[in-house]
Amino acid sequence: MAKATRNDLRNVAIVAHVDHGKTTLVDAMLQQTNSFEAHAHVEERAMDSNELEREKGITILAKNTAISYNGAHAGGSPVTINVIDTPGHADFGGEVERGLSMVDGVVLLVDASEGPLPQTRFVLRKALEARMPVILLVNKTDRPDARIDEVVAESQDLLLGLASDLADDVPDLDLDAILDVPVVYASGRNGAASRTQPENGALPDNDDLEPLFEAILEHIPAPTYDDEHPLQAHVTNLDASPFLGRLALLRVFHGTIKKGQTVAWVKHDGTVQNVRVTELFLTKALDRYPAESAGPGDIAVVAGFEDIMIGDTLADPEDVRPLPVIEVDEPAISMTIGTNTSPLVGKVKGHKLTARMVKDRLDRELVGNVSLKVVDIGRPDAWEVQGRGELALAILVEQMRREGYELTVGKPQVVTRQVDGKLHEPYEHLTIDAPEEYLGAITQLLAARKGRMDNMSNHGTGWVRMEFIVPSRGLIGFRTEFMTTTRGTGIANAISHGYDEWAGQIVTRNNGSIVADRAGVVTPFAIIALQERMTFFVNPTEEVYEGMVIGENSRNDDMDVNITKEKKLTNMRSSTADTFESMTPSRQLSLEECLEFAREDECVEVTPTAVRIRKVELDATARARAASRLKKQG
Repeated sequence: MAKATRNDLRNVAIVAHVDHGKTTLVDAMLQQTNSFEAHAHVEERAMDSNELEREKGITILAKNTAISYNGAHAGGSPVTINVIDTPGHADFGGEVERGLSMVDGVVLLVDASEGPLPQTRFVLRKALEARMPVILLVNKTDRPDARIDEVVAESQDLLLGLASDLADDVPDLDLDAILDVPVVYASGRNGAASRTQPENGALPDNDDLEPLFEAILEHIPAPTYDDEHPLQAHVTNLDASPFLGRLALLRVFHGTIKKGQTVAWVKHDGTVQNVRVTELFLTKALDRYPAESAGPGDIAVVAGFEDIMIGDTLADPEDVRPLPVIEVDEPAISMTIGTNTSPLVGKVKGHKLTARMVKDRLDRELVGNVSLKVVDIGRPDAWEVQGRGELALAILVEQMRREGYELTVGKPQVVTRQVDGKLHEPYEHLTIDAPEEYLGAITQLLAARKGRMDNMSNHGTGWVRMEFIVPSRGLIGFRTEFMTTTRGTGIANAISHGYDEWAGQIVTRNNGSIVADRAGVVTPFAIIALQERMTFFVNPTEEVYEGMVIGENSRNDDMDVNITKEKKLTNMRSSTADTFESMTPSRQLSLEECLEFAREDECVEVTPTAVRIRKVELDATARARAASRLKKQG
């Protein structure tokens, strides 16, 4: 057995919290190494290729790029740096776990003002569990509110805290290496990095990213392999091509995989099948190019495997040695997704309406998204979809909406467990940064949602950081109310805190719904007559149906109204006739806000052209009967 090293290669993941500048930094790394052709048109944040990622400004899918570095520290021959850009949001944790299984070290990127936040903790814990070396990169040093010293201290405290937590689970953790983490100071937007700490709010004293490349080459180990070991490659991501079908993204650990070679494909259930590799690609910058072979440490893309899954192994047919399956945290939030059952279904030609189409789409999502589960609930037209968090599920529904599906989506629920005969539910560790004048209002808001304050610190800048332990149920619908309370200034981030006992009843919405009592078209006359007592979600000339939620009541109970009422015409003239200037504009709810707003007896109708909230039971008399039955039982 002879150990060998590939010094011309490094595999590194960039991990950070949402919006701390990972994707912008990767842009700068690509530009400075001349990875793009001279005539290529490259958009800003080139790695966020998905339409939803561009709109929301967050990374949703883990992606890889290959940078060919031939600078001062390369030692004369070019070094390929495979960079995995991981999502910073805990809801997309499945992407993070897969990304980390492909690399040998991580660059922990932290904002110079906000410091390490819960999602930073989440991805960092995963990296330390895998015993990976860490480079700390303090980004955005030129922010006017930067506090570099404190942020470095907080990051080192976080590393030490995580190391002590993991000491029992990971016995051979190298504490000295964790204490001696190299620090790089950078401004990703300006493409500048330095090992020397700049003043708060100042740019680094160097105008390129050479110090970062030096740190990566020095501290991230080159891939090692056994040159007598048979082929072993792990599938970590999937893609599709209209010409080649399903593509498998894999990391080669030992041996060489060649185009046209027959390999043993080890599936999840342990069955082995011999398959020929029809195509093989390697990555350069953001493009894939055909290659003849890929060696140990390479991240390659292969075609020829029709229904290959994430976690499968490709091995040598003569000596099959499967790799361990990728473990993913359990889902905490679920929602029911089914076909559209509203009276306005199928109004637009070409929409996808049938249960078979919806089920096929959900099955396709399971192929590439390891952190989702689809559970059969015994109905032919609806399924329970479980995921990490509300955002991950809302993104799935939004993608399906854009693809032309019509759906009925239930209110998000928590996935509960029975432990020792008692009901347990998931909890979240919530971190809030807000101006100190909102301290009381935020505490009150979370107390109603069964939140318990765990920690509070004041940096002396007029802002406070509060940490709460809250049931996941209490955070469904929390964000909109929190933004209203803090006038849009607060920042809230949550991460899974495990399971604990059921916290009791939580009332998340105090106002009732306004429900249309008949089908028809919304009239301005009806809105003006009713707007004093309620806010509306619909505009004049919009079509409504009985049981559709059209607004929010100022009181606690639901109210059925006739929103289609027209003005009776007379032959008398009036000086105030039809003055629509006094009509208050309606509130336009996004998909996430609709899911947050819906109560237990409501669901959301999602079509490519509209998102509406409706009662599960559309008939008003049937709803009244059910309510009185519940009162009698209570």
